[in-house]
Amino acid sequence: MGAGPVGLFLACELGLAGCAVVVLEREPEPRSPWKARPLGMRGLSAASVAAFRRRGLSRPLLEASGVEAGPAADGPRRGGGHFAGMMLDPALIDLAALPYQPAGPAAEGVMTDLEAVERVLSERAAELGVEVRRGVPVEAVAQDGDTVVARAGGQEHRARWLVGCDGGRSTVRRLAGFGFAGTEPLFTGYVMLAAIADPGKLRPGFTLTPAGMYLRTPAPGYVGMLEFDGGAYDRSRRPDRDHLQAVLRRVSGTDVTLDDVHHVSTFTDRAMQATTYRQGRVLLAGDAAHVHSPLGAQGLNLGIGDAVNLGWKLAATVRGHAPDGLLDTYADERRPVAAQVLDWTRAQAAVMRPDPHAQAIQAVLRDLLATRDGATYVFGRLSGASLRLDLGGGHPLTGRDVPDLAPGDGVRLADLLRDGRGVVLDLSPGRRLRDPAARWSDRLRYAAGPARDGLGAGLGALLVRPDGVVAWAGEREPDRAAFERAAGRWFGRPAA
Repeated sequence: MGAGPVGLFLACELGLAGCAVVVLEREPEPRSPWKARPLGMRGLSAASVAAFRRRGLSRPLLEASGVEAGPAADGPRRGGGHFAGMMLDPALIDLAALPYQPAGPAAEGVMTDLEAVERVLSERAAELGVEVRRGVPVEAVAQDGDTVVARAGGQEHRARWLVGCDGGRSTVRRLAGFGFAGTEPLFTGYVMLAAIADPGKLRPGFTLTPAGMYLRTPAPGYVGMLEFDGGAYDRSRRPDRDHLQAVLRRVSGTDVTLDDVHHVSTFTDRAMQATTYRQGRVLLAGDAAHVHSPLGAQGLNLGIGDAVNLGWKLAATVRGHAPDGLLDTYADERRPVAAQVLDWTRAQAAVMRPDPHAQAIQAVLRDLLATRDGATYVFGRLSGASLRLDLGGGHPLTGRDVPDLAPGDGVRLADLLRDGRGVVLDLSPGRRLRDPAARWSDRLRYAAGPARDGLGAGLGALLVRPDGVVAWAGEREPDRAAFERAAGRWFGRPAA
């Protein structure tokens, strides 16, 4: 349920694995001013760009986004990001200090828009045989032990699994009885496209003030602002020009004038998370599973991470070769990641509060962000480069997003993941894993050769999951028995 970026990415993952997939979307049309620029602009993190690259979608995404590739193949140019409106200086970010990050596409993020993301994913979904039905709102959900039935658009749709990717006000979440808990908001946020009589009175970029924050971008008339009213105005009534002008004047401390307002939307920093991501045969992903403020541009990236993590696990379950408990690892791995993001956005809201205590903390943080260590730490959180899942195992690479190693001439590890299978990358001199890896050849792709960059030094082998996470890493002479245990844990019993 839901044909936004999360639902479409998940559908592509399932379609790539040969599953029959139908996507039901309540909106009748894919296009909207809120998806196109400037209102639909979003920042994709380095981890999200890497996910697109591993499925061969990086270049189409960059082309659809109007972004030129940077020095690395398929790689966009890097920006810094911000914490609570305090911008990072890209020159201070030390990529070499981030764990296992190559100077390549995986170290880059990109500015895009929802329309471009959805167009690229919709085209790929169609190529994979995924059916997308629009104008079909969900009305009821019921399940028994073997199937789940969604009544949508006046018809019953029966399937083995249902995934709610239908946004922060998820109907699937409500109808299936998921708990949703968290913290209430401190502010009401506004995003608008307006005719401003005197735009020069507003500073460009993010501006923190004693009354809140506002954002003015290069796009004419695009303004964002936050007012700390406890979220009182969010969706309670439609904000008119007089209200928006009054808020903007209070927040900016100017007498700026709005001539007209073309589009406006509100949001808050309400931070909520589903108490579980699975109820029987119903699962949640993206904003249906967690909501928070857009500070730091984490929402879209968090949802794509959900889709990438869930896709291969649900596909293996559908196809019948998943090991016991594989599907449960989706929530085990992704709920803590979402909880960290919720706390990250809560911290930003607390720092931005219009009181002397928060402003004193802002001053300290500005000093820290002006240092190499401070800027690198925040970038590591924003980009996903510092994320490590707790998968056990002693090697420091286990649980991390795999570096885009180059094991052969003209081939990178990302290219080996395009078909949705996992990868055994055998860097050992004796190709010790060739024979045991062959037992999982329907689920794992074997590749061998010396790593042609410094990141492979000292490694003997890697077992990489379809989502790009390192499931196991072996030293220069990898232990075959340890490899087989790891392969069985993540990919089930080998084929007969």
